[in-house]
Amino acid sequence: MANQKLDQLDKQILRLIADDARIPFLEVARLCNVSGAAIHQRIQKLTNMGVLKGSQFIMDPEKLGYETCAYIGLNLKNPESFDEVVEQLKAIPEVVECHYTTGNYDLFLKLYAANNHHLLDIIHDKLQPLGLARSESIISFHAAIDRQLPIVSLALGNEEE
Repeated sequence: MANQKLDQLDKQILRLIADDARIPFLEVARLCNVSGAAIHQRIQKLTNMGVLKGSQFIMDPEKLGYETCAYIGLNLKNPESFDEVVEQLKAIPEVVECHYTTGNYDLFLKLYAANNHHLLDIIHDKLQPLGLARSESIISFHAAIDRQLPIVSLALGNEEE
């Protein structure tokens, strides 16, 4: 379902809720100059289309005691075991993202650890037993950009409408 058909009202609603997920629907309706019922219907439509995937509060990992953010490229001894490894990775709470990738790695992870010692424990005790040929870790000092994807018109060369 790539490249969903979104009209201007859909895009305006998405921009508003991307800026502030807690904005009341009645405020969105007022800013869009439509009824509250219309906003509820559009939000439901966008959810049914899979454009919106729910809502969540975003926690600051550092304020929860996770001072180390790391990206780890994994090479598996047995690349056919992708599915089994991913299922095992789901059981590791520190792993927050896992991507199948092209290039140098079979899988690419994002994870959080309390500190570098905890990161070493995760790699040694939780990742290595999954059957890794090798891994490469990159520690992030700070996310310079961390945002939602902007609502753009792909037909206009990624120019924001």
